[in-house]
Order: sequence, then C-alpha cells, then structure tokens
Amino acid sequence: MSTPFRSIIILILVSVLASNSLKAQPKKGEYINASIGLGLSTSYYEEDGGGSGFYAQAEYAKGITKWIGVRSYAGILLTSGDKTNENGDPTEYRISAKAFSFGGKIRVAAPIPYIAPFIESGIGASIGSFQTYTPSTNLKKNGILMHIPVSLGLAVGRKHSVDIAVSYYFYPSMKQISGALAAGISIPINN
Repeated sequence: MSTPFRSIIILILVSVLASNSLKAQPKKGEYINASIGLGLSTSYYEEDGGGSGFYAQAEYAKGITKWIGVRSYAGILLTSGDKTNENGDPTEYRISAKAFSFGGKIRVAAPIPYIAPFIESGIGASIGSFQTYTPSTNLKKNGILMHIPVSLGLAVGRKHSVDIAVSYYFYPSMKQISGALAAGISIPINN
C-alpha cells in the first residue's frame, strides 16, 4: 500500500473514531435493560446434545461515553437436556443449567445510526445446578460457579433502545457453555 493511500485511510479512520455526533450506546447516562429469550446449553467439546429452555435478564447500565458502557446484571437461565435424539432413541448427552446469574460486564459498541453492533464481556457467578454428561465428560455440580459472559448483538432503533443479542456464559469448571438468543429493551432512568 502506498504512503499517500495509507495516510488517507488513517485520516478517515481517525475522523470516524473521533466523531462526537455518532451514538452507539442508547445514550450517555443510566438505564435499565430487560431481556428475555430462548436459553441454550451445550458442552465445550461435544457437537451432539444440548439443552434448551428459558432465559431472562435485567441490567443496570451506565453509558460512560457513547461508545462504552458498564453494566451490572442479574438473570435466570433454565435449560434441560434432551433425553432423546431426533430419531426418538435415548441419548448419551445430558447438558443442563438451572441457575441465577449475576456479575458485571463492559459493552463496546460501533457508532452506526439505527443499527449499532456491540460486544460485551466481563465476569460473573451463577448459583444453581449444572450438569454436563457426554461420552467424554461426567460433571454435576450444585452451588456457586464462576462464569465468563460474552455477548454479540445489535442495538437497534432511532435511540438504540432495542437489543437483539446472542449471549454466552462460559463455565470453565463444568466444560459447558450456556446462553441465549434474546431480545431486550432499554428504559432510561432520570430522564
């Protein structure tokens, strides 16, 4: 790549990144986000088997800038493993999570009007019952487990007040990934 072309690309990128008129968080300030969706569970290593169920979560979010927000969350995930496969035969897999989760995460969002893609990650804990039973893994635990939340999604609408996301909770001690396909809405506080 030639030097003038590289300089133009860098100038464009800096201009876009430095723009204050673009919004990717619903707004600077505080808000509550409530989401609901389809809960899912699967093993780290096995492709077959899994669980499905219910997911709901509430977040207290503070938009530090229009690009970055800090969130504390609490939610519930209830999934149960399939006892039979597609053919109706008993399966060797039991992957489930029945847990109350809480923690904190950071959201980084891209500044695109009406559709703002975002990624979130942090750390949290879950209280409940977990099972990962596959041909290579046999784990069952009750109590408090550490998890790592990761979400990919879109904040949509004129004020980016609707979230559509895929949220994952990685449970290293269970060799399990639980999560959801969810939709949520943001409600401003003190406005």
